[in-house]
Amino acid sequence: MKKTPEYLNIYEKLKNDIIEGVYPSGTKLPSKRVAADRFGVSVITVQHAYDLLEDEGYMTPRERSGYFVSYDPSDVFGGTGRASAGDVYEPQDLSDIEPFVLPEFEPFPFSVYAKAVRRILSEKAEAVLVKAPGQGCQELREALSGYLARSRGIKVTPDRIVIGSGAEYLYGMIIDMLGRYRSYGIEDPSYGKILQVYKLNGAHTELLKLGRNGIRTSELEKSGAGVLHITPYRSYPSGISADASKKREYLSYARTRGAWIIEDDFESEYSPSSKPEETLFQIDGGVRVIYVNSFSITISPGIRIAYMVLPKLLTEVYKDRVGFCSCSVPTLDQLVLAELLSAGDFERHINRVRRKLRRS
Repeated sequence: MKKTPEYLNIYEKLKNDIIEGVYPSGTKLPSKRVAADRFGVSVITVQHAYDLLEDEGYMTPRERSGYFVSYDPSDVFGGTGRASAGDVYEPQDLSDIEPFVLPEFEPFPFSVYAKAVRRILSEKAEAVLVKAPGQGCQELREALSGYLARSRGIKVTPDRIVIGSGAEYLYGMIIDMLGRYRSYGIEDPSYGKILQVYKLNGAHTELLKLGRNGIRTSELEKSGAGVLHITPYRSYPSGISADASKKREYLSYARTRGAWIIEDDFESEYSPSSKPEETLFQIDGGVRVIYVNSFSITISPGIRIAYMVLPKLLTEVYKDRVGFCSCSVPTLDQLVLAELLSAGDFERHINRVRRKLRRS
């Protein structure tokens, strides 16, 4: 078994200490040298761990002063802590913000994709013409289950994964599953197609204004949304990311209101961080969160394959309400993607792009 790097062990230890209040909000963390002596590692190793804690909003550096905890457990929905700090930034429309421009990522190698197609056609033969089950091919769902566990810290069985032809298709399926009677809270601003899909499907929507680290606390407090559709990694077009406190505020909102969260994890695989981005699904343990992702950025927009991971509480609801729907992705495309995931080709491409991003 591959050994976990020391900087990730230190990151996990300090993150848990911060969350559990060993280091309360505003307190100073040990200096890099003190931490290095404590853990028996180099200062560089500690620096890597501190960089991750800073990236995710658990602590902030102060010039010539050190590192201070910025995560506050009272920064949750209905709390009385510093949650209003995120309300400083209030865009009214796209003219109020500087649009985030999605970078040009290295394309997935066509030769690798073509080789996988040839291999599947050779090995699977006429099986590529067999209709896929409603949730998607078992081979792809098993491959995704392994990939999510290895690379995203999301541990789910294949029966909780649903395949669809693009994220927009899955949004519509989620509405059919959760119901149009609910109010769907959407980031303002957000990717235009999200609102269009909800309106097209007859769902009631609420636009919730973004603050500097996610949906403003004041917007959540007055919202009646039974579903939050959020893009915590990097919302488009604002480029705003939710920090550790805001992510837990979203989860607190869901628990308090009995609401569901749709975590749209678009583009997060290309985070330049040396570890995968912390997902709401992972933090929550998959209780109130529906995780959605696609391969439009990581492989090609022409590969119309997306997937969602269901909370345990919704697996039977899915089967009862939309389980009769046919899978909208051709079997050949699913088997090719399963091959890319199982053979490690997809992860090698992701890791190569992330290394280049870190060097740039």
